[in-house]
Amino acid sequence: MAEMKTAAYICTGCGLGDKLDAKQLAKVAQREGKMALVREHAFLCSEDGVATIRKDIADEAVTHVMLAACSRRMKAEAFHFPDVAVARANLREGVLWIVAEGEAHDEVRQEMADDYVRMGCAELKRLKVPAGNPNRADSRRVLVVGGGVSGMTAALEAAEAGYDVLLVERAAALGGWAGRLWKRTPSKAPYAEPQDTGIAELAAKVSSHPRISVRLSSTVAETSGAPGRFKVQIAPLDGAAAEETVGAIVQASGFAAYDLAKLPELGGGTNPHVVDQAGLEALARAAGGGPLKRADGKTVRSVAFIQCAGQRDDSGKHLPYCSGHCCATSIKQAMYFKNADPDVDTVVLYTDLRVPGMGEDFYRSAQNKGVTFTKGKASAVEASDRGASVKFRDLILDEDAVVDVDLVVLATGQVANAGVNLDEWTATVTEAEKGDEAARKKKDELQKISVLNMSYRQGPDLPQLKHGFADSHFICFPYETRRTGIYAAGPTRRPMDIAQAVEDATGAALKAVQAVENAAQGRAAHPRVGDLSYPIVRLEGCTQCKRCTVECPFGAIDEDEKRFPVFNESRCRRCGTCMGACPVRVISFENYSVDTVGAQIKAVDMPDEFSEKPRMLLLACENDAYPALDMAALQRRTYSAFVRVIPVRCLGSVNTIWITDALNGGWDGVMMLGCKKGDDYQCHFVKGSEMAHYRLSKVDDTLKQLGLETERVVTHEVAITDIERLPKLIDEYAAKINEIGMSPMKGFA
Repeated sequence: MAEMKTAAYICTGCGLGDKLDAKQLAKVAQREGKMALVREHAFLCSEDGVATIRKDIADEAVTHVMLAACSRRMKAEAFHFPDVAVARANLREGVLWIVAEGEAHDEVRQEMADDYVRMGCAELKRLKVPAGNPNRADSRRVLVVGGGVSGMTAALEAAEAGYDVLLVERAAALGGWAGRLWKRTPSKAPYAEPQDTGIAELAAKVSSHPRISVRLSSTVAETSGAPGRFKVQIAPLDGAAAEETVGAIVQASGFAAYDLAKLPELGGGTNPHVVDQAGLEALARAAGGGPLKRADGKTVRSVAFIQCAGQRDDSGKHLPYCSGHCCATSIKQAMYFKNADPDVDTVVLYTDLRVPGMGEDFYRSAQNKGVTFTKGKASAVEASDRGASVKFRDLILDEDAVVDVDLVVLATGQVANAGVNLDEWTATVTEAEKGDEAARKKKDELQKISVLNMSYRQGPDLPQLKHGFADSHFICFPYETRRTGIYAAGPTRRPMDIAQAVEDATGAALKAVQAVENAAQGRAAHPRVGDLSYPIVRLEGCTQCKRCTVECPFGAIDEDEKRFPVFNESRCRRCGTCMGACPVRVISFENYSVDTVGAQIKAVDMPDEFSEKPRMLLLACENDAYPALDMAALQRRTYSAFVRVIPVRCLGSVNTIWITDALNGGWDGVMMLGCKKGDDYQCHFVKGSEMAHYRLSKVDDTLKQLGLETERVVTHEVAITDIERLPKLIDEYAAKINEIGMSPMKGFA
């Protein structure tokens, strides 16, 4: 390994040289930062500036580069030096653009810049160039679980991109729910008539594709491994399981219709002349375009469609969500009747008619055919001589009404086939391990509904959102689940129609392709795509507390026979939550560690308690808070020059030693800025913000032991759009620190 040689580069472009003393910054880098080589440049990101750095790397054997210029989020391509360690001191967005104009602010502006140079130099000397994951694997085959529209589309898209695909379908034929439809809602102009599903053609294309291997009447009996080297046991329903190696997985296990029998008040399961939308499709297929007949063979002359049957329910008894496709599906099915016989009476009973996109044209077409749309709320469906009597409240006339029809169709909605609920699984397994026989039997039953049967410590399936859909970061990473290299697509992820499922599956297939390529190069997947670092643990210091294994949001840490953590680098997202969780600080990354941040905290020049110059540490999430700060600076929104910002990979990576060191070192306060947590989380690493909030809720005891006010340490949830709010939060916090007074720990720092 080459001997470390450091170099600092001070940029004077973008107005930095006009407002900051570059000579002073260079002196700080050389004398305090102990940089072996220090250079100033008028335009560091220019071709000449970059060439200067590259020349020093080649001719001067520079191994570590500190750039004092713009934010680390800027000019990433220009300042890409993969063979050396790089640290950035943010002087433009972090100092120049956020400190108010005028000579009165010159001193604090320079002090701020000096500190960022100190921090950059301190961080740099503790960085290493990541060598890359040694456990990389290069299987580029994609497993798709599910042979419906989503699964077939994902398989075809991956295959067309040049990747081998293994498609596993539980049923004896491809097609899924869409294969049971008579027609589909239109996906092209003029959006006036139901159109052919195209499922037979899609299935034939998939079955004949040279890169796709189809396994029908089969399930996934076990999944182990990691991106690039998943080992899956494919079990035929009538034979022994066979092991296959794949690089990534797309789970497109689809949905089930909400159980009709749970709606007895609407005739579900009690009246043979009440069917759900799937039941109506079966009648339409049997009719083959002719008049539709009920189960008893009678031709239907009148039909009522009841929307939101067991959906959008706020009582907690049924589905609380809207399944999205149902209104358009009822319009389509009403047309089945009208197209076969215009004289059939068709009424769609709705509370809100939701037909996004070009569905408005489809709705108008149905009106032109004579379909009646009535805004009303059904209260009961009772048997009648004709078939069924629908009682409802007419919401336009504000009166009760009744309609007697031959057939009632309930729009019951989609329930995801996402496998086992992991919260229920964990509770059941815990009781089963205690010897509870009922829990053991329940565990066996849960295992039967598992889709992937993962041999992960955290459970056999993907984590789920509160309504049972496979978890995903719905804003930034809709396909990514909490299991790296495994992607959810179609109605298993959220309710959707065929057109949406096709688009969704295409996205998931592309993410699977990205995953296998990253795994083959030993690189991280989303959101730190391309990061070659991975967690390194010093086992001799490990206390086997298991906090890292429990708190990892992605199931990337298992345990060996001695109960030491085993890091599966290919599953790791590089968030650092394990590092933040470790009480003995034995987990680190080559380019991000307790020391890289701790050194920055200790490097700041700390004014004495009589200077009236507080120092407040901001630990800002690099995914939302730090970009928001950069964008606020771009708009020249000023905030307190007494803060010093350190970007962190995730608030979950914050180790409490940083807080303790800062407070012991004389910092007047610590503000942590993370993403929104909870069911509608926005944390890029899912649980990081939540974990940090839990850990830091215990900091009050430390503050009291130090004789410090609890208000000195605060946490805020910040969105990337909080460009106006964030500077205000910082200034309000600075005012609070000013009110409390300087830290008494300054004298001991």
